[in-house]
Amino acid sequence: MSKTHPNIAIVTDWMTNYGGAESVISAFHELFPDAPIYTTLYKPEKMRELGNLKNIRTTYLNKIPGVKHQWMLGFMPTAIEMMDLDEFDIVLSSCHSVSKGVITKPSTLHISYCHTPMRYAWENWDFESRLQKFPKILHGTIRRQMKKIKRWDAAAAQRVDQYIANSSYIASKIKEHYHRKSEVIYPPVRTENFKPTKRPRANYYFSAGRLIPYKKFDLLVKTFNELNLPLKIAGTGPELEKLKSLAKHNVEIMGYVDDETLQELYANCKGFLFPQMEDAGIVPLEAMASGRPVIAYNKGGSLDTMIDKKTGIFFEEQTVESLSKAIQKFETINFDANFIRKHAEKYDIEAFKEKIKDYIKKSWKTFNA
Repeated sequence: MSKTHPNIAIVTDWMTNYGGAESVISAFHELFPDAPIYTTLYKPEKMRELGNLKNIRTTYLNKIPGVKHQWMLGFMPTAIEMMDLDEFDIVLSSCHSVSKGVITKPSTLHISYCHTPMRYAWENWDFESRLQKFPKILHGTIRRQMKKIKRWDAAAAQRVDQYIANSSYIASKIKEHYHRKSEVIYPPVRTENFKPTKRPRANYYFSAGRLIPYKKFDLLVKTFNELNLPLKIAGTGPELEKLKSLAKHNVEIMGYVDDETLQELYANCKGFLFPQMEDAGIVPLEAMASGRPVIAYNKGGSLDTMIDKKTGIFFEEQTVESLSKAIQKFETINFDANFIRKHAEKYDIEAFKEKIKDYIKKSWKTFNA
């Protein structure tokens, strides 16, 4: 392959549920439609948002009936290292776990878009939270296995030629854990799917996402129970029934909503609530693309995408008191929906693809200098 038109492969950890990491794969595929996608596991029925992909190359793990990625972590380093990528000039990995560990020849440029260093290996709070899902009799074995995986991850991280971080927060984590520099390119939002409404807005606050503990939806319910303000929460997950039992009459736990309803909920809300710490965070940008301001926890990726008092405000602690103060402050500010929408457009998928394309072009030229 010529140096001006390098042969590219896309690599990702697994493709078993569609989320933020998979939206990046979707953008990579749009940029490089002829590039094969390598992954450990692929469940096409769970990845309909990506369309009918033709050139997916999986590992031996994908042949195991009923396999789940959660069970296979101990086998994935070997599976990743077995991938034969010798025919490619550039490997572009989208990684939150093992795909950074692919082995490439010296003449291949490996660029890794890092969603996070392997969190359960490096962040004790995440590991302990996940550990509780397993029977206690397995905890000792899992801890020993994780020590091995952490050592492997530290070594595998050095195989990457260049890192892209999905936020400034993750850039700092790449530096802390892998001792590597990175350039920040925030993940993409399809802003064309979200539009500000021209109708008078409703008076409710809104939040959405998977209903799991770290996303702190219980904090929202407790806060709005006290404030007696209207709140709608959309999403499914293991905390659904718990949240319903906590909620008073002014709080509606909606469960699953379709895309059209979600877009209307964004566009018509008074403000969107984002109480968790996320590495990046796409849903606040979806709210902003709808012209709506955001009340966000003052940590993580939101610090990259929000302008205080312009596109929303921050609260300092994940407590009822801190969030209540922020909401009261929020009520006194007049936000400009058009400004918020214009700000969100900076993170549109087309802008993302242009940044990725420019980064690869520049990196390939430097790599071959």
